[in-house]
Amino acid sequence: MARDDGDDLLARMQAMDVGPACELLGFRLLDFDRDTATARCCFEAKPEFCNPRGAIQGGIVTAMLDTAMSIAGVGKSNLELAVPTLEMKTTYLRPALPGTLYCEGRVLRMGRNIAFFEGTLADAEGRLLATATSTAFLIPDPNKA
Repeated sequence: MARDDGDDLLARMQAMDVGPACELLGFRLLDFDRDTATARCCFEAKPEFCNPRGAIQGGIVTAMLDTAMSIAGVGKSNLELAVPTLEMKTTYLRPALPGTLYCEGRVLRMGRNIAFFEGTLADAEGRLLATATSTAFLIPDPNKA
């Protein structure tokens, strides 16, 4: 894998096609720290994402965490790999409400075929809302074929 400087990698990551699901979630990549393999991003949680009690539905929260963790893996691979999730565990700590939510995804370990990630989701005041861990399969990015 060729290594480029961090600014170029971040620019290439921000230019990636993230797909319609991420667009629906209001995804924006804020930063990628190559040294810690940590992606920082935000999402715009819309009222339409809420359950009847006014909190963002848990599946939406999980999708946000999954996105942040996957982006960290893609960044660590220098955009060479896709990282489809094999399994994931989400822990909900407090309700996520509509508005801007901040997410971090971090690579814990990347082997030849499998990677392990962790993620956090917080509100604009920095309150921790949810955490997650996941395992992903590493494959060549099919969009590069």
